[in-house]
Amino acid sequence: MKAIELEIFNNLFSAIADEMGIVLRRSAFSPNIRERCDFSCAIFDEKGELVAQASHIPVHLGAMPETMKSILPLFEWKPGDVIITNDPFCGGTHLPDITLIKPIFFKNDLAFFLIVRAHHADVGGKYAGSMAVATHIEEEGILIRPTYLIKEGKIQKDFIENLLVKLRNPQEREGDFNAQIASLLRGEVRLNEMYKKYGLPKLKEIIDELKNYSQRAMEKILEEAPSGNYSFIDYLDDDGLEEENIPIKVEIRFKEKKAIVDFSKSASQVKGCVNAPKAVTYSAVYYVFLSLLNTLGEYPINQGCFRPIEIITKPGTIVSATYPSAVAAGNVETSQRIVDTLLGALSQAFPDLIPSASCGTMNNIAIGNEKFAYYETIGGGMGGRPGKEGLSGVHTHMTNTLNTPVEALEHDYPIRIERYAIRENSGGKGKYRGGNGLIREYTFLETCTVTILSERRKTSPYGLFGGEPGKKGENLLIRGENKIFLPGKINLQVKKGDRIIIMTPGGGGWGKME
Repeated sequence: MKAIELEIFNNLFSAIADEMGIVLRRSAFSPNIRERCDFSCAIFDEKGELVAQASHIPVHLGAMPETMKSILPLFEWKPGDVIITNDPFCGGTHLPDITLIKPIFFKNDLAFFLIVRAHHADVGGKYAGSMAVATHIEEEGILIRPTYLIKEGKIQKDFIENLLVKLRNPQEREGDFNAQIASLLRGEVRLNEMYKKYGLPKLKEIIDELKNYSQRAMEKILEEAPSGNYSFIDYLDDDGLEEENIPIKVEIRFKEKKAIVDFSKSASQVKGCVNAPKAVTYSAVYYVFLSLLNTLGEYPINQGCFRPIEIITKPGTIVSATYPSAVAAGNVETSQRIVDTLLGALSQAFPDLIPSASCGTMNNIAIGNEKFAYYETIGGGMGGRPGKEGLSGVHTHMTNTLNTPVEALEHDYPIRIERYAIRENSGGKGKYRGGNGLIREYTFLETCTVTILSERRKTSPYGLFGGEPGKKGENLLIRGENKIFLPGKINLQVKKGDRIIIMTPGGGGWGKME
């Protein structure tokens, strides 16, 4: 089979996932999906293996193969079905990320699955935004075990009505669900067009060869690593409650055309919400190795990329949490630290390719009351890189969202943005300096609850090869004349006129200054 034919079909499949995302974004009600693009779309084959994905959110996409592995055997799939879930212990990430899965049949043959995962601004729980500093998964929101949203074309009205009454701003939630369904329907239309033009045997042949091609590409980059063991340890600041300096340890072993990534010596799961489901850890590993593969050029991203990578985790640890652990920050914060740990280890094997640590946090803030719920992440500094300085004020690694424009935020919610600026001199010095973080300042026009989940407030993003670390982040509450330093993870109530200032970390520097 010619390489050009593989490239054409890879782009055809990827374009379908991209178009699904466009439909979702243009149909969504919430700014988190409509403006920040906090969603992901992908195509899987009938075996539950990844065929293609859009360039959306790494922490979503890398977890989806585990989603399919967990859910595929649970149902007798039929045309017209749509399954809904947000279960972190069944291939999910955290509760706000709600996943819809639709099987695609050609005549009577199950041929594909379409998946769309979107972060909903609220899924119930104790605090608006469903991103609380909690101790139990049920405190974070409604846990949706895999179940039918649509069964053989019929919407399960009782289920959706019972779900919506438990969520804040149910009209917005329902609008976002409908947008996800529209996304799946568009994907189905496009796959049917491919089927009519090429037939199922041809599509299966192409998919198999695409996966084999991607496997060979990943094996090629792994062969370039010097044989041996490479280990690194990094730390989470705390769990928001009791534990501090929570270690994540990885050992990477390269053997011929394979990488064995072992996290089994990482800390046990903790009381707070920084526990990461296994699928989140897998997504971080896949992200890092796909980034490594990208240094060779652009290759199709599919299940074949993951075949040469073996991941070892121990159930009940910070990187493989079990029910009923709280996991809200495990998805958004621990995933970032897992990436930092992996890059630290890989810098020993690929010193000319690996950047210093980026800001290492998504700087999450959730705001709401009985009338609304809003959530966003804030960018920071990118780590310095071999040959280049790090970028300033960007989302890095496991998040790939946009920011919410100030105009959209102020139009929809009782919040005013007083300042949105680069945090000067927060990047670490080095031959290639780390990027600077951001400053985002909120004034609240109503009484609200606020949750902040952030990291790198106690530990700094590391530099590499003589580069200096990036500056730590800070969170401040301004109440009248009082300035109150806030911890990295907190639930609090703010009054009308209160201000919160989030100052995000800079990236680490790379190399000694000359």
